[in-house]
Amino acid sequence: MSRLTPCKRKDFIKKLRKLGFESPKSGTRHQFMVYQQYRLTIPSNTEYSVPQLKMMIREVEAIITRQITIHEWNEL
Repeated sequence: MSRLTPCKRKDFIKKLRKLGFESPKSGTRHQFMVYQQYRLTIPSNTEYSVPQLKMMIREVEAIITRQITIHEWNEL
């Protein structure tokens, strides 16, 4: 059974690019990534904990309007 593990920021950004998000752009306090007309704020932590990662994956799912399985996330 697959599990989520903590994720480095650069790996998280690479996975979002594979899902169709544009490269990070600079905002006033945080960077953000764009998918069509939606913006996803990227926290500046160097590593994301599992609870934080779950929260951000839920945001991504809402933006791309489909579910991402743990297996799919780990394969990205």
